[in-house]
Amino acid sequence: MDNKINLFHWGLKESFIKEYEENYQGYYLGRVVEEQKNLYKIVTEEGKMLGKISGKMSYNAIERMDYPTVGDWVVVDRVNHDNGVAIINGILKRKSKFSRKVAGNRSDEQIVAANVDNLFICMTLNNDFNLKRLERYISLAWNSGATPVILLTKSDLCEDINEKYSQVDSIAFGIDIIVVSSVEMSGIEQVKTYLKEGSTIGFVGSSGVGKSTLVNSILNEEKQLTKDIGNGDKGRHTTTYRELIQTNLGGVIIDTPGMREVGMLGDNESIYNSFKDIEEISARCKFTNCSHRTEVGCAIKEAMKNGNISVERYNNYLKLKKEAEFMERKSNKNSQRAYVREIKKRNRAMKKVKF
Repeated sequence: MDNKINLFHWGLKESFIKEYEENYQGYYLGRVVEEQKNLYKIVTEEGKMLGKISGKMSYNAIERMDYPTVGDWVVVDRVNHDNGVAIINGILKRKSKFSRKVAGNRSDEQIVAANVDNLFICMTLNNDFNLKRLERYISLAWNSGATPVILLTKSDLCEDINEKYSQVDSIAFGIDIIVVSSVEMSGIEQVKTYLKEGSTIGFVGSSGVGKSTLVNSILNEEKQLTKDIGNGDKGRHTTTYRELIQTNLGGVIIDTPGMREVGMLGDNESIYNSFKDIEEISARCKFTNCSHRTEVGCAIKEAMKNGNISVERYNNYLKLKKEAEFMERKSNKNSQRAYVREIKKRNRAMKKVKF
């Protein structure tokens, strides 16, 4: 009897198989389902096992993105744990990656989840409703390569759902919006329609928006630990690590810890996708170099005067654009420094070799 695991039920696609067969003969294919310190839990066609990156991968790694993350498809030297920890020898090209700036003053990129098809941005409809924060998530989501979907959670705690839905709809261009309640089980079936055979769905959002409770509702089991709503009408953050979870609907879910900081990366294209209304109106200004302050014929000023763009949205657009431009400059400098450090390290290693 064949008890092999069908990796298509873990999100495998033909494009990954093609790359694997063309470049990694003699190895085995697996997917990272959990990331631990210096170790990765990997699912293969024979089950789950622990793996670590090879010495060559470690030596060649310059940036954090050179290491595996949850959702990655990797090639390993064994298919089960019978002979110990597996060695990861390569990462298949990512089809998407949701990233943010790491928390704090550093400008490094943190990859939250890889190879996600749909990215569910969760925002609560209770007292933690925040459009500016949502605009940050939307910008990062467009930058990821995945298709964003907005989940407005805890609708059972909201008395003005239509008003808040309209506010979100006014900034979420081309994005599906679903109103859900894990208490009333409303909207859950609509969410499940995205979990098709081979699909990977990522859940992101701030602490306490109800991601874990929502995942439990989709799975019909208490898979993820949850806590009651705390003071201030906010749920308490419970998920402490990223995990890829198989469902009985054909797709897989990546649950992520709540983010207290949503730092922008250096990418202006994602800003454009998130603020298409402002970008398109700006193109109608009389002067191509319009600063949108005192110029005659400024379409932006006219749009704010007529209420087509709110002052708050325009100011947040300027803030995120400035932050993205700053991060791009800082990231470029850091990448150059990291490259120089790596070259120096390798040169020192070469000097120690005796022929």
